[in-house]
Amino acid sequence: MTRDDLFKINAGIVKTLCEGVAKCCPRAIVGLISNPVNSTVPIAAEVFKKAGTFDPKKLLGVTTLDVVRANTFVAEVLGIDPREVNVPVVGGHAGVTILPLLSQVKPPCSFTPEEINYLTDRIQNGGTEVVEAKAGAGSATLSMAYAAAKFADACLRGLRGDAGVIECSFVSSQVTELPFFATKVRLGRTGAEEIFPLGPLNEYERAGLEKAKKELAESIQKGASFINK
Repeated sequence: MTRDDLFKINAGIVKTLCEGVAKCCPRAIVGLISNPVNSTVPIAAEVFKKAGTFDPKKLLGVTTLDVVRANTFVAEVLGIDPREVNVPVVGGHAGVTILPLLSQVKPPCSFTPEEINYLTDRIQNGGTEVVEAKAGAGSATLSMAYAAAKFADACLRGLRGDAGVIECSFVSSQVTELPFFATKVRLGRTGAEEIFPLGPLNEYERAGLEKAKKELAESIQKGASFINK
């Protein structure tokens, strides 16, 4: 299915679920993983606003799968354990909106222009790679479940009051001029308690950011319009 096909089905499901959340557990932290996340998070926000329960800190779009893939692919290139790698992935959760900041990888390392192109493309198109490998018979399931569990676990550690719980998430944000954007956030007892700035970007990343923002703006608007039409 294309993301447009997904939108037609999932937009209504997310709307209904969020109406239930607003009614039954309005103070819950909501991790939204239903695709297209770039549009479903704005849908959820509009539903919560209408119900008078919207708390921007408690609505978290799950983009962890992009980070998990980025860590894995970068680790392959570097020849190290992916658990030792941390790649910030910002922007959104689809195609060119997925922006891995390869200049900020930990441990510090450098890549050739060819490696940067290869890694960026592979991280952005990881979902397509899985669909093609399954010959159209399905999409990413196990890796998505792993990413969901990893993010949910981070939220629980934040709720418990653990210090320094940092994950990337698509949240209500003032990091760019867009109303929602994925960056590193610190998770705590009230949800996303701190949203981190992008940090220094190189020229390649700045160009990628402009491309990402253009597509993101349209996806965010599409979600908001679904509720406010």
